[in-house]
Amino acid sequence: MAGWFELSKSSDGQFRFVLKAGNAETILTSELYQTRASAENGIASVRSNSPHDARYEKKTSVSAKTFFNLKAANHQIIGTSQMYASEAARDAGIASVKANGGTQTVKDLT
Repeated sequence: MAGWFELSKSSDGQFRFVLKAGNAETILTSELYQTRASAENGIASVRSNSPHDARYEKKTSVSAKTFFNLKAANHQIIGTSQMYASEAARDAGIASVKANGGTQTVKDLT
């Protein structure tokens, strides 16, 4: 099953999206956006940037967990992954974003 985006509204009225894998696991979470249009532009940016290896920034947290950021061509962060216990798990997360990031399906939860 293919992945999808979920667009939602936070308690303070801002918008965010998550990218879900086919198994419904969240694989990428956006920042908060002031407007729905900005969040939709973020989804479009994931679609265009997710196939490119150079757009992934691999990081390690202060607690030694690994994670990644997906960045646009202008180096702005589009979305951040969950924390992973190993580099292999993080790399599998990147592969999942690459596989699912082009989806046209958006579930509107607003």
